Amino acid sequence: MKKETIQIADRKCVVYRDEQPELLLLQPIDNHDLEVMDNEVAVIASLSTKPFVLVAFEVKDWFGELTPWTAPAVFGNTPFGDGAEHTLSFVTDTLMPELQNRLIYDADVMKCLLGGYSLAGFFALWACYHSPMFHGIAAVSPSVWYPDWMNYAQTHQPMTSSVYLSLGDKEERARNPVMARVGECIRKQHELLVTQGIDAIFEWNKGNHFQHTDERTAKGFAWLMSQTR
Repeated sequence: MKKETIQIADRKCVVYRDEQPELLLLQPIDNHDLEVMDNEVAVIASLSTKPFVLVAFEVKDWFGELTPWTAPAVFGNTPFGDGAEHTLSFVTDTLMPELQNRLIYDADVMKCLLGGYSLAGFFALWACYHSPMFHGIAAVSPSVWYPDWMNYAQTHQPMTSSVYLSLGDKEERARNPVMARVGECIRKQHELLVTQGIDAIFEWNKGNHFQHTDERTAKGFAWLMSQTR
């Protein structure tokens, strides 16, 4: 698989590309994700026979660029911002056209899957309520505890075919009372998606929020790939 780093607008993007790919995988990443991307891609390839392109694009402000509305800090002193709409606009209006121009993505033959871990998984989930561009969503340990998110999800319809949800089995035991709601919220999220007619699955992983992030994300993408015809 070919790997290259490219610059699109003001963001660094890492591209992993099979020959004659059938699917485009998009993932917002931070520095930790970048360190384990090689292994994530290798695990995806081991779980799926479908050739693909994965484009991982950097997020410089993790707490500001991936959330749809402002909220107070939950851990540390950094509050959440309202930059998700701007990030989605980058994906749909800048990243995707540029990938087509560079012959990395062929919209006529390739379906697009969006996924991520933690707040990036939450962003991916939110994005499918705002754009029909994504055939599937991998929301891996997503921050569905986010203030007012469940109210939003209950009053909006996703515009995607498939959603993969997962959570570590220790995450709902977090000491932080806001984050400890994640188990309750993700069960409701899965139930809601099924009720809305979305092909959705929810899987438990062993461990806490910070373990095996690359392998968990790879599992999410691989499941979506298996559902894509």
